[in-house]
Amino acid sequence: MKNILVTGADGFIGSHLVEELVKNGKKVKAFTYYNSFNSWGWLDTLPKEIVRELEIFSGDIRDPNGVREAMKGIDEVYHLAALIAIPFSYHSPDSYVDTNIKGTLNVLQSARDLETKRILVTSTSEVYGTAKYVPIDENHAYQGQSPYSATKIGADRLAESFYRSFDMPISIVRPFNTYGPRQSARAVIPTIITQLLAGKEEIKLGSLTPTRDFNYVKDTARGFIEISKSSDTIGEEINIATQQEISIGQLAEELIRQINPNAKIVCDDQRLRPEKSEVNRLLGSNEKILRLTNWKPNYTFEQGLAETIEFFKHNLERYKTDIYNI
Repeated sequence: MKNILVTGADGFIGSHLVEELVKNGKKVKAFTYYNSFNSWGWLDTLPKEIVRELEIFSGDIRDPNGVREAMKGIDEVYHLAALIAIPFSYHSPDSYVDTNIKGTLNVLQSARDLETKRILVTSTSEVYGTAKYVPIDENHAYQGQSPYSATKIGADRLAESFYRSFDMPISIVRPFNTYGPRQSARAVIPTIITQLLAGKEEIKLGSLTPTRDFNYVKDTARGFIEISKSSDTIGEEINIATQQEISIGQLAEELIRQINPNAKIVCDDQRLRPEKSEVNRLLGSNEKILRLTNWKPNYTFEQGLAETIEFFKHNLERYKTDIYNI
């Protein structure tokens, strides 16, 4: 049986990936962010029968010694640990360089020295910036429209360089916007849902015109697993996308219709990105992942939203609905 390490296992997508891997009978070591509260993030909410199967390693992705220790004896690494909030990257870019670029370098260096058999590095659709053409395939130009996206571009290119320089078995996995249970309220779908469920009559949002291609988180997690299964994906950058788009305004109106039809949308200036930083259109091509793997979306957008709303109904107390979460 393969020994699998998931970095960022305590986060949104990472916790779903860990859960799916364990359900598939895999032996998983979960790399969580060390803290004095001994919190394992979202892993603390998983069923006990899942958690019992995990080996927990608490550390810091920025620390090369801890990363190397965690990767000893590991056959396959899913590297998800990252800072991802775009607004926070505007005023704390150093931390994004340290976490997203240096953290990825730590994983790559250890994988090279330890001869790890498979490495999946997590990218983001934000590396493309506003679409120059649609659907956006993996040949699309990169545009660093925020410090966050710039660090993810840097991490991706480091991963490519290790594949080309050292013939390492690396794939770059590029999910488009993922949503679902356990997501932070800094993301648009949770921020709308939590405001509505908290009884707000005015739903505060930024720009309503940008479009996004939304993946349900369980489909994203399966995308990682299917990419890892295929030798054809080594050395490749691969989108996980539905190849469908919806504007933020349309999304908000649909959630308002489902939860509180009396609510209205108001523009909150602090939620607006700088004009040249806003990514106006993201619509991904999924041709490559469909061709190279057995992945396809299992959830419609309607099904995913229904499960997401149900989660937030039962977990609203975890979220600070009166505070803008950057």
